[in-house]
Amino acid sequence: MELLNQVNEKLNANFAGQVVSAEMLYDFPVFTIKTEAMHDVLKFLKEDAELNFHFLTDLTGMQTADEKQLGVIYHLHNMPKNLRIRLKTFMDIHKPELPTATDLWPAANWMERETYDFFGVRFKGHPNLKRILNVDEMDIFPMRKEYPLEDQERTDKDNSMFGR
Repeated sequence: MELLNQVNEKLNANFAGQVVSAEMLYDFPVFTIKTEAMHDVLKFLKEDAELNFHFLTDLTGMQTADEKQLGVIYHLHNMPKNLRIRLKTFMDIHKPELPTATDLWPAANWMERETYDFFGVRFKGHPNLKRILNVDEMDIFPMRKEYPLEDQERTDKDNSMFGR
């Protein structure tokens, strides 16, 4: 809880009105940031001498349950103090754009390409934003909820086994 308060105070002092929420989820500090401030917040968290979240552990996409928004999640790590935080941002599914983090962490390159490939989030300024796992000709983003995970016509499955 101390880390949550410390980071929240610094973010609110430097990015007034840009922190949507700050909460502890499963003993993990989670901050939801407005999309337009995400790159600046990431840069601040990396470069602030006290916080020193210099390592990008993970970056991935998600879609909200109502299917109207896409999100990007960042996991940052301060290795010397072994502190971790999660940042989230959400954007309209019809305009999923976010500045790239490759200028801060070169390792974001493939993570952003994967997020683009599966969710369709366009990272503005990315040096080579193209599909990484799916074929270039693919015109859908398969991890979005509008694309079913399995054949809906199957008759050999018992939905009661899966809580449906």
